[in-house]
Amino acid sequence: MQVTVEQIRDALKKCMDPEIPLSVVDLGLIYGIDINERNDVKIKMTMTTRGCPLHDTLVRDVRNALKDLKGLGDVNVEIVWDPPWTPDRMSEEAKAKIYGSKNLRFNLDLDKAKPLKQGRLERHDDALALYNDANQGFMINDALAEFWNSCDGTKTLNELIDLFAAKLRLPRIDIEKEVVELVKQLIDANLLKT
Repeated sequence: MQVTVEQIRDALKKCMDPEIPLSVVDLGLIYGIDINERNDVKIKMTMTTRGCPLHDTLVRDVRNALKDLKGLGDVNVEIVWDPPWTPDRMSEEAKAKIYGSKNLRFNLDLDKAKPLKQGRLERHDDALALYNDANQGFMINDALAEFWNSCDGTKTLNELIDLFAAKLRLPRIDIEKEVVELVKQLIDANLLKT
């Protein structure tokens, strides 16, 4: 049975970028998928920035996202830099999630909103995944898992931001926007509620 490009894309939609909780497909990181007659797959992909410290993690996550496809042969992931990635490569849904969340701080009261995790966290070999109640899976990294676990309904958004600023030894102003955007994306994925 021949594996299709559509099957590969669907599987990769569960592979989340470690720094931006959107799939590598929605971010526009997948530049090409070639499948030969033996179902060997060659994926050309890029990173949002050169020198991404999570390069190896993302390549491993892409391989893990494909491992359950029946009949799949060898998987080769090639990182390419031409053409360079830009936000224009993102899907319309991803753009709406990223750019549509600019007003989120006005929709959520940072002093009152207390995010509460939903779904479940599972470890599969070297990969972590969050599953919502509809059993949709999202591959994540350890930092995202730790953040999700800390959303126990007892801490306000401000307290979560302060907690992670201290943990990462970064000024609060440097991570506030990212934490708020992350919370919005996790709410959209039905992995958090407030």
